[in-house]
Amino acid sequence: MPTAVLTDHQRAAVQAYLRLLHTVRASFDGLPDPHRPPVVPTAALAEADQALAEAGLTGTEEEFFELLAKWCA
Repeated sequence: MPTAVLTDHQRAAVQAYLRLLHTVRASFDGLPDPHRPPVVPTAALAEADQALAEAGLTGTEEEFFELLAKWCA
């Protein structure tokens, strides 16, 4: 399998996305509580958005997910 060499900005975007993904998964773990719906912190969303923008990947989801697949095989 070919190895992808990411730029620092691309790596930061992938890492921010993975942190966001883990946060979302954690929010859905456990028993559901009807009084407290799962919430993803706005800081996690903001970090991912900023990292994607800095990497030039805003609006290029296909390219981003290709990078993600290569980096996290």
